[in-house]
Amino acid sequence: MAIKTFNPITPGTRQKTSLSYDEITKVGPEKALTKGKGSKAGRNSAGRISVRRRGGGHKRKYRAVDFLRNKYDIPAKVAAIEYDPNRTSNIALLHYADGEKRYIIAPKGIKVGDSLISGLAVEPKLGNAMPLEVIPLGSVVHNIELQLGKGAQMARSAGASATVVAKEKDYVTLRLPSGETRMVFKKCFATIGAVGNDDHMNTSLGKAGRSRWLGHRPKVRGVVMNPVDHPHGGGEGRTSGGRHPVSPWGMPTKGYKTRKKRKQSSKFIVKRRK
Repeated sequence: MAIKTFNPITPGTRQKTSLSYDEITKVGPEKALTKGKGSKAGRNSAGRISVRRRGGGHKRKYRAVDFLRNKYDIPAKVAAIEYDPNRTSNIALLHYADGEKRYIIAPKGIKVGDSLISGLAVEPKLGNAMPLEVIPLGSVVHNIELQLGKGAQMARSAGASATVVAKEKDYVTLRLPSGETRMVFKKCFATIGAVGNDDHMNTSLGKAGRSRWLGHRPKVRGVVMNPVDHPHGGGEGRTSGGRHPVSPWGMPTKGYKTRKKRKQSSKFIVKRRK
């Protein structure tokens, strides 16, 4: 998708850039594949803020995306490419030969009318889903399962992809978008190709209000707060905090590793991202 700029007729359009949306072929979602999406505004079940700076935003409907791709050996046609307000990537509406309709993450380069299929031994073609063990080395994949049958968890956002770099015994080694190299069980499913809409990261919101439409509230620096509100707060005149950067609860926030030492999945990481 191309990046669209605007004439600076208002302060909000001066810095604003947007996607051209020329890939989108259908306006409005498939009604049977949508459901209501409540807004928690960063609150937990007790009503207390557990994630800061969330709230407001435009009302959305959730599109039920198929991350399992478990309709094996049933061909499907791409009926439409749609916008999804709940994610950075676009979604593709599939019409299966048996009459069922499903949404999937739209791979880069897919078009209306293309034929897709998922199965244990299908052709490694753009948009097809299959186990990692049958995907050729060097292939670019997305929508990758971490646990067999749980559905895709990795490489799902706009422009994301992983590369199959090795196969050994029961595991396939992948190079992930973060630079991390890790082993994944060979029976786990992945989809051929990279996620589309890769220009999403190059857009500029242009004004604070557009950020509010997305549900993002303003961020206030700790150094301008009072001591009661933040460890960096207070002091006579302007200060830079006077200590290493921490969260409001005293946890170091820059360069401090928070991953648990005994996390079971750590043994599958061949090379960390840093």
